[in-house]
This record gives sequence, structure tokens and C-alpha cells, in this order.
Amino acid sequence: MANQFSATDDFQAENIPEQTGADKDAPLKEDIRLLGRLLGDVLRDQEGEEVFAVVETIRQTAVRFRREDDTAAANELDGMLKILTREQTITVVRAFSYFSHLANIAEDQHHIRRRRAHQLAGSDAQKGSVSYALAKLKDAGVERDTVETFFQDALIAPVLTAHPTEVQRKSILDAEHDIARLLAQRDQPLTPKEDAANLHLLRARVATLWQTRMLRYTKLTVADEIENALSYYRITFLRELPGLYDDIEGDIASHYGEADTRTIDAPYVQMGSWIGGDRDGNPNVNGGTMQHALTRQATTILDFYLEEAHTLGAELSLSTLMIGCSPALQALADQSPDTSDHRADEPYRRALIGVYARLASTARALGATNILRKEVGHAEPYANAAEFSADLQVMVESLEAHHGAVLVRPRLSTLKRAADIFGFHLASLDMRQSSDVHERVLSELFAKAGAEADYSALDEDAKVALLLAELSQARLLSSPYIAYSDETQSELGVLRAAREIRSRYGARAIRNYIISHTETVSDLLEVLLLQKEMGLLRVTEQELDLMVIPLFETIPDLQRAAGIMEAVMAIPLVKALIAKQGQIQEVMLGYSDSNKDGGFLTSTWELYKAETHLVTVFANAGVKLRLFHGRGGTVGRGGGPSYEAILAQPHGTVNGQIRLTEQGEIIASKFSNKDIGRRNLELLVAATLEASLLPQPADAAHVAQLQQFETVMAEISDRAYKAYRNLVYETPGFTDYFFSATPIAEIAELNLGSRPASRKSTKRIEDLRAIPWGFSWGQCRLLLPGWYGFGSAIGAWVADGGAEQEQRLVQLQVMAREWPFFATLLSNMDMVLAKTDLAIASRYAELVADKELRDRIFRRITEEHANTLTILQRITGAEERLINNPLLARSIQNRIAYIDPLNHLQVELIKRHRALTTEAKTDERVHRGIHLSINGVAAGLRNTG
Repeated sequence: MANQFSATDDFQAENIPEQTGADKDAPLKEDIRLLGRLLGDVLRDQEGEEVFAVVETIRQTAVRFRREDDTAAANELDGMLKILTREQTITVVRAFSYFSHLANIAEDQHHIRRRRAHQLAGSDAQKGSVSYALAKLKDAGVERDTVETFFQDALIAPVLTAHPTEVQRKSILDAEHDIARLLAQRDQPLTPKEDAANLHLLRARVATLWQTRMLRYTKLTVADEIENALSYYRITFLRELPGLYDDIEGDIASHYGEADTRTIDAPYVQMGSWIGGDRDGNPNVNGGTMQHALTRQATTILDFYLEEAHTLGAELSLSTLMIGCSPALQALADQSPDTSDHRADEPYRRALIGVYARLASTARALGATNILRKEVGHAEPYANAAEFSADLQVMVESLEAHHGAVLVRPRLSTLKRAADIFGFHLASLDMRQSSDVHERVLSELFAKAGAEADYSALDEDAKVALLLAELSQARLLSSPYIAYSDETQSELGVLRAAREIRSRYGARAIRNYIISHTETVSDLLEVLLLQKEMGLLRVTEQELDLMVIPLFETIPDLQRAAGIMEAVMAIPLVKALIAKQGQIQEVMLGYSDSNKDGGFLTSTWELYKAETHLVTVFANAGVKLRLFHGRGGTVGRGGGPSYEAILAQPHGTVNGQIRLTEQGEIIASKFSNKDIGRRNLELLVAATLEASLLPQPADAAHVAQLQQFETVMAEISDRAYKAYRNLVYETPGFTDYFFSATPIAEIAELNLGSRPASRKSTKRIEDLRAIPWGFSWGQCRLLLPGWYGFGSAIGAWVADGGAEQEQRLVQLQVMAREWPFFATLLSNMDMVLAKTDLAIASRYAELVADKELRDRIFRRITEEHANTLTILQRITGAEERLINNPLLARSIQNRIAYIDPLNHLQVELIKRHRALTTEAKTDERVHRGIHLSINGVAAGLRNTG
């Protein structure tokens, strides 16, 4: 038996094809071999030769099952897994899960390596970079003033959200960060001693991983999710985001020449968060979690400011005996509590000691309890982040005026940028709640105030009339002397907390209120009235603290979106409030629920249509539209490459304004490495810049072609919707099949996050949250929400062409070449199909006890899968998946045979777990194994949640 874990071979070699000639991926293969070998060494050392042999035998049998579709291999694997002890099962799951994590580290390092190679070759302006976007804009005749105005007015905001499928412990993140750093060192020439030391540390870090719990085994709290998100700020955002600003300034100078003065000072990229403020369906989120989120966020950013100010104080040792300084800088130094004669001639140090003291006082005032380095003396806290930024600007101007411009970068300018971007709040915390909760709260307030006995029973016109009448009143509905239900008290308390947070941390700390399940105009007016109750809306002054943002999620909601916004923006009060907001209004579009509701193709199309209709409505109203894209990890939940997704947006929907969610393992994939994180942030900016400013063809021929494309999509979408709905909602027994053939029940019960998996205690797909819906299909490797309905829809549309079938096919081929929307749709589906595996899915189908039901449903799915592959090939001409994305194709090839065993083990563990459940028993180790396998499969596929 080949020893794939041995010191002379590797965990991955059998799955990496050898190539002749120049092989750009050779370093990646070597890194994977190295990490796999080290993992094998640790496995043998920690668990023994016998366990090592079991792992290797399972790996080889799983590879044979995949490559040969061998029934004997399937039976052999099944028998092998059944006789594993619980301890052996956990060990095998851990081995393959850790390999997925290590492979991710190697791939990330290779991406960094390849980008550096481009830069060293003088091709920094590669596709997706801001430099590349600026070159395109300049070639298209876009002037510098237009570019600078874009950055001055833009808002590009990644919004981190909690995810019940992946919350990595800080211990694991730290160990993996160390492995990445040590792997990167090996790209530099090392002496034999240095190489040996590096290998020793790598082996030690892999051993640390093996001996560290990968996951939490107690129920996650919102506080856990907050801490998890904050770790990515320390790794990536705090330094890389300000650094990106500096790079972009340099790129503009490179393409348009040096400016006389720095003209872009607006924080055009800002961070957002839902963690601690998203109450929709999560009873664990309230005013207290919001307060806690902001306290922890403020502590994180102020810790960073304190450390940077201290380091700057050590660096800026400039003496007035050698060089002058500005009067403003001298005044800042004179205000410092530092009175040491040793620093009397060092104004920058004295000023920074004063800045540090003020920051320490600010940190304590904002809830920080542990200032690691005590200040020299007391100073008053900063009233706001702008005061802190102004002090830093005094230093910048003094240095620039006294031959010290070279000292501004990198640390002082980075700190100044950070102050402007992050303030004292770090990230804007969004609030979200469902519209039906608002209706219940207002029904109680109206009834107890004697204003309306049964608000919920009113029709829409009557609700709108009553709400507008109440909004015009100076008095309040609520009273501190009336007892209200727990729900009403909680909702009013949340708004009260928002008011206090804004007062304490600044207006940017909380500025958005998102309404889930927006279906009517009254849904928006209800939130305005609730804000009025808590002093967040002052009608007389026409001042609104929290922008009211509708979230349109289901297919019907998307179809109503433009009409609702047209009606609400015509209301005089709303019109005045929007004017005070800067004549801008945000709308959020939900990808997940629309997909679960209508399928991948129809969801994508209805989102496109909703956006184009909103553009028209907003243009007629003279209001700037900002779209907030509620994207998930999977393609079925709006996932896929962000750069291509933004460029594929309908013309006029970006305009320098975009927010989008980043979730779960996607956060780890994008931002757990600072260099990868910097690249992903740049991709967002570059795509937004291109989509906003690159001129679009507006000739009659182009317009007519686009209309023709849209007509075809409408017809295809109608067919795809019917095919998807027929399977998921109209096929008898499908719900039973889904709950048996996927790990949805185990995901729901394993306490993987603070939010319940379902909105209601039912076994209905309608009530299931979109995240566990899509995630379950990813775990069983069907990824059905990302492709089902495409093949039958297009096949039927082409067939209905009669004698013009060939012309219809040609039409689709033209759409794929010339319409970014359709090209991106096909590309995303291509990726999903590359990760789909019917052989693995068939193992999960065996979990369905009813053989007739299993065969009937799985046969329909496999037929649609084959149909989809055939149609995709006819449109694109590609017989293989990801032919246009060889890097991703190789990535999947390199790891898929090591994800397979995790799936097989997960099936076996689920069988054991369900058997125990039937006997009213539980086994915590089986739970743990399922949880670990879920994490390992998600890590291996990288965007399945």
C-alpha cells in the first residue's frame, strides 16, 4: 500500500498530475505535498501506525470510488466505515478536515505568489486591480476630475454577517496564520539551518492544530460571533484597508499625474456589520447585544490606535534642535501631560504622548476595561474621532512643511486613514427586523393609546392613512406608565439603545434600519413611526437618524419593489427626509430567499429586472439609488466572484454606491490572510469604479440587442421557475426526501450558530431559512439550488423554436459572448456543476428509507443534471467544467478526492446518529464527528454556505 502520509511521499501526490515544461503551479503542488507530508507525520506520531493506515486505506478507496465509479469500491468503503470505532471515526474526519484547511493555506499563498510575479514582471495593472480599471477609464476618455469626484462621493461597504456554518476559533485562526507566514518564508532563499528551523516550526504548528479543538462544542452566542468577526479586523482590515487607500492614490497619480494637493479625503470604503444588530428570527439579539457589539468594536479599534500612537512616539524622535515644526504642532505638544525635560526638544513625541493619553481616556469612556500600557498622565477624552483625526493631521502638515514628508508614510498616514475610515465605532452596525414584528408592536401601541383598536385588521390604504396622520402628530403613542408585552418592550428598547449608541460612538455607528419581508408601503412607514417614538425621527425638523431600508426577498417581493419605492418616495414627508439624507436612498435585495422561492435562474433574472425598474423609478424621482446586495456564499444565494458580479449589474445600478454582505466561510476565505484580503478589497473598488464610470454603448443597435436578450431571458425564466417549483414545492414526498437525503436535521440541531435554522417550528421548506437550505445541498454535493431548472428550461425553449431551433441556440451563444449578465450566470453555474458530484450525492440518497421515493426523486435530479450539462456544453462549446478558469479547475482537482472521504464519513455518522435518535439515545462523539465533517466539507469547497 502506498504511504501517502509518509516522509517520502505526501497526502496529495496521487491527485496532482505531473506537467512538463514551465509549470506555474509547481510551487503550489510542492506546498501541498509539504503540508500533507507534515500532517501525515503528525498523524502517525500522535495516533499511531494503525490509525494512519486506516486513514490511508479510506483515502485510496475513496479515490477509486471517484475515478472508477466502482461499485465494489463503494461496497468496500461502506463496510470499512461501518466497522470504524467512534474514536477512529473522529480521527479520520479530523485528518481530512485539517487537510482541507491546509490546502486552503497553500492555495492562498500561491495566489499571493502569482500576483507578486505579475508585479515583478511589470504587469501590476492586472485585471481586477484599480490600476487596470483606471487604465480602461482613461482610454475611454474619463477625466481625472470625474474619477476624483467618484471617490469623494462613493460608498463601497462590505458587510460582515454571522453564519451558522462556520465560526472558527481564534486559536485555529492564529495557528493557520502562522502556517501561512512560515510557508511564505519558504519562497525566499534559505540557508540549510534556516530551512531546518522553518520545517521544525511548520511541523510544530501542524501539531498544534492537531491538538487544538477545531470547533466550539457549546452553543454559540452572539458574543462569540462578534469576537470571531473582530479577529478579521486585526488580521486584515485595520492595516490593509488604509493601505489600499494609499495604493489607489498612487494609481491615480500614475495614470493621471501628480495632483497639486491631496483631493480625496472621503472614506469611500467603509466596513459594515450585522452581528449583534440583526434581530430577524434571532431572539438572542436585542439592545444589549447591540451595546456589546459597539463596546467590543470600539475596544478593538482603540487598541489599534493606542498601539500605533505608542509606536509612532518611538519613531518620531525629531528634535527642534535639528528641524523646526509648525506652531500648531508645538501647541499640541504643549498640551501634552508629558513634562519630562528629556523630551523638551521632541515635540512630536510629546504630542503623541498627549494623543495616547486622550485615546486611553476615550477608550475607558467607551467601555474598554484593559488599557495594556498606562498613559503618562491624564488627558480629556476625544469628543469624537474627527478630533483625533485633526490632531494627526496637524502632525502630517508639520512634517510636510519641515522636510519630513518621507516620515508620513507608512505609519502616520495609515493611522490617519484608519481614523477617518473606522472612527471610534470600527464598523457601522445595521439593525434588521421583520415587518410582521413592527406591525404587532404598533398594533399594541395604537390599541393601548386608544388610537386604533385593531391596526393589523386594517387594509393597506387605511394603514398608510393612519400612519401618516400619526407621523404628523407631536405627541407620542407610547408611555412609560403603560405596561407592554415583552416583544414591544424589547423592540422599543432596541431603538432606545440605537439612540444611545449614536450619541456615544458617533452617527456612523448605527445609521441603517433594514426591514425584512417588505411587501407594502406601510412596512416602511411603520419603522418611521417607531423611530419617532424613540426620538430618532424629528418630524418638525425633518431629521431622520436611521435610514429606513426595505429588503425585498421573495420573487413576488422583487416584482413589487419598484412600485413600492415609487409610492413611498412620492409621500411628502419621505421626500423631505430623503432630501435631508443627501437625496440618496438604499434598497436591499435578498438573493437567498428569492432563490429558495423560485430557483437559481429565475431568482437571478428577477433581481436583474427589479434593479432595472428601480433605476427608472429613482431617476424619475431625482433620487440616487444605493443597492445593498444580500449575497451568500453559494451561487444559489448570490455567491460567486464579486468582481464579475458587480460588472454584470444592469447599467445605472452601481453609480459609486454599493453594499454587499460577506458571510461565514467566505469571510475566512477572503480575509483570513492579509494579502488575499487586500486583493479582495481592491477587487470591490475596481469593479465599482468600472461599473460606475466606464461609458456604456447607447446606440440603437445595442439597445435593441439588449431588449432581445431580455425577452429571451424572460421566456427562459418562466420555464425554469415552473421546473424548480414543480420539484421543490409540488412533488409529493420531496420535503421528506430533502430532510432525509441531506444533513439539514443535523445542521439544525448541532447549535452551529446563535440563530435557529428555521423561522418556525415546522418541517416545511417554506419556513426553513435559506442558509441551511443551500448549505445542506452543498454538504451532500448536489448543490441543487445553483443549477436546477436550467437544463429543462432552455431545452424546452430551444425545442419550442421548431424550425428555428438552431437559430435559438445561436442566440444563446451570442448572449453568452456579449451580455455580461448571462455570461456571469453561466460562469457561476459552471463552477457549481464542477463541484457537484452525483456519485457522492447517491450515498446521501441512500439515507432515504423509502426506496420508491428515493429512486423517483433522485432520478429526476440526475436527469435534470445531465440535461443541464448538455445544454451548457451546447451554449459554451466547453466539454469540461471550468475550461475558462483553469486555476479554479486545478484547485478543485487538487482537493476533491480528499473531500470525498469526509462526505462518506458524514453519511456513516448520520446513519449512526439517526439510529440512536430513533432509540431515544444520543452520542456526543457522533455529534462532534458530524460537526467536524461539516466544517471540513465547507472548507474544502470554500463557498458552500
